[in-house]
Amino acid sequence: MSDRGERTIPAILFLCLGNICRSPLAEGAARAAFARAGIAAHLDSAGTGDWHVGRPPDRRAQAEARRRGIDISMLRARQLSSRDFHRFDLILAADEVNLRDALALRPADAEAELLLMLDLLPGRTGGSVTDPYYGADDGFAATWDDVDAVAAALVDRFSASG
Repeated sequence: MSDRGERTIPAILFLCLGNICRSPLAEGAARAAFARAGIAAHLDSAGTGDWHVGRPPDRRAQAEARRRGIDISMLRARQLSSRDFHRFDLILAADEVNLRDALALRPADAEAELLLMLDLLPGRTGGSVTDPYYGADDGFAATWDDVDAVAAALVDRFSASG
């Protein structure tokens, strides 16, 4: 039996390595975009690694989201599980490494569609959302721009299908 049941709202999981930079920023951008559009959705984020489980997003990610009018301070890192492939309709990985790690965990009866985040953007298919963790603080602005564009594409996708 699927955990998704008779759900009529989309369930989307954003995935990166540690779930403290790219995926919580993507979740925050998507929450704001879906709310502005008046579209109900179940949105979450996770990491392929377990280093930061239970921790809030990186302080620089929180600062960038706040600069954009979004509060992600309440989010807590968690690790991707095989059950997520039944709980979500769509799992969006930040880069090829996260996609490969997710594919390795994906159960044979998985229901979720698995894509790269940037696959939703014309001309960016196969691309990676830059990981700002080891870079300068301004890298978080570029990451936000990417995930915000992904959030807008998701709103377009689900308003067209609704």
